[in-house]
Amino acid sequence: MTPTLRTIMLAASAAVTALAPAGSALAHHSFAMFDQTKQVELRGVMVSKFTWTNPHAFVVAQSGGTTYALECSSPNLMTHAGWSFSTLKAGDQVDIVFYPLRNGKPGGMLKTVKLPGGKVLSGW
Repeated sequence: MTPTLRTIMLAASAAVTALAPAGSALAHHSFAMFDQTKQVELRGVMVSKFTWTNPHAFVVAQSGGTTYALECSSPNLMTHAGWSFSTLKAGDQVDIVFYPLRNGKPGGMLKTVKLPGGKVLSGW
């Protein structure tokens, strides 16, 4: 390689290395989609699915014929708050509080869940 080409290759390699973490940061969404000025409380909802994945866990629950998709924090933070991958199971009856989606669709950001035994856990 000529010195000029070598310099270009090193500069390009450095740029790619420096910008690689930005892809992950840009992939993470804002919380503007949730209306954090309102809270919805539902009692006796049935969990139909609990997904323990990064970057966020999800709860899908049924209440009155409506399916709610609820985003939670990361499994790492949830573990520190007392959650585990087996905290919720399909068929569990729980009480939930969440910040609704601004677009009016059923779902939102889970604030708290009250488990069948009465324990309350934070979704964030």
